[in-house]
Amino acid sequence: MKKFDLDTWQEILVTITRNKTRSLLTAFGIFWGIFMLVALMGGAQGLQDILSRQFQGFATNSGFLGSNQTSKAYKGFQQGRFWDLENLDVERIRKNVDEVDIVTPTLARWGINAVYQDKKISGTLKGLYPEYGKIEEPDIVMGRFINDMDIRDQRKVCVIGKRIYETLFPGGENPCGRYIEVNGIYYQIIGVSMANGNISIQGRSETTVTIPFSTMQNNYNFGNKIQLLCYTAKKGYSISEVEEKIGEVVKKAHFIHPEDDQALIQVNAEAMFSMIDNLFSGIRVLGWMVGLGTLLAGAIGVSNIMMVTVRERTTEIGIRRAIGAKPNDILMQILSESIVLTIIAGMTGLSFAVFLLDIMEQVVSTPTEPAHFLISFWQAIGAGILLILLGLLAGLAPAYRAMAIKPIEAIRDE
Repeated sequence: MKKFDLDTWQEILVTITRNKTRSLLTAFGIFWGIFMLVALMGGAQGLQDILSRQFQGFATNSGFLGSNQTSKAYKGFQQGRFWDLENLDVERIRKNVDEVDIVTPTLARWGINAVYQDKKISGTLKGLYPEYGKIEEPDIVMGRFINDMDIRDQRKVCVIGKRIYETLFPGGENPCGRYIEVNGIYYQIIGVSMANGNISIQGRSETTVTIPFSTMQNNYNFGNKIQLLCYTAKKGYSISEVEEKIGEVVKKAHFIHPEDDQALIQVNAEAMFSMIDNLFSGIRVLGWMVGLGTLLAGAIGVSNIMMVTVRERTTEIGIRRAIGAKPNDILMQILSESIVLTIIAGMTGLSFAVFLLDIMEQVVSTPTEPAHFLISFWQAIGAGILLILLGLLAGLAPAYRAMAIKPIEAIRDE
């Protein structure tokens, strides 16, 4: 038995186009629902890609500690005392906080001038240990990063950032082995970092000249002073747990009141990243709620219109039943009309959403930093299956109403 022959499809088309205005208004609910669903999903995905690029190479399980003026008197020290982190704090933390994986100190000077021949650029000078590369990945494209020998011998070597390299060496040559002058001191270039994330500690990596931590302390009279302590937690531990224990160790060593939270500047990068992830999860959930809610409203609209259509075709359905049409034939006819209307409207909305997402992707993306706004193939397949199910559900009530029509009563009513 042919259920979907040419005559059946022509009849479905005639039925849908019989009242064009009504069909268009009904289809718009499905169109807008699938458009909103796909557009919000793709938009959230693209925005997350763009934001993730800013975090690229940065350890998400990291925390940072700095010193601040005390707010409470303690053990003979007055309130408002200024204090500094010191080299010994690194060993204290390693010894007393087992949950810490990496702990490394940093120093920085802002507003320095890097000079090579007749070219000059302003930036930041940082003193780092090799371990810092596990917190903020340097992305070395030429040469190498700071190593333990550089630290031990207090070598006057440096790694330059992307923008400094492009300004001082516009020809694109390998600068390793050459010397640049930084505020009157010459450093030999040993590497070039192309890291360009917008999240950087104590200055953007693009405009940073990195030298060994020991060289920084010695050349700029920092003594044993540390500006910032950077650390990561071992697997299975959160930064929130670790930073509390680190705070206790540092406060005890520097005679700071145990409840003086103002004396420490603590930044929990893990919590910040988690908050951003939760934000995008919320956007995705909101997108599903808005899209599915609109789709459901559209499906109810389709169902109501199909009910009206069945009522208008009562006599036609009665005559069909009288000349031998089976209830299942009537059921399939109504369901087919509902599914076709839903799929046509839904696929139009899906195509329009993909078209706009594609334009947005081309506008936002760059050759080196692509953004992905388009939904995946399987998401599109899922949307298609969802449309079929909605069309089926929207047509069930009208179809069963049509099946319940008795031929004699339908003809008599006419």
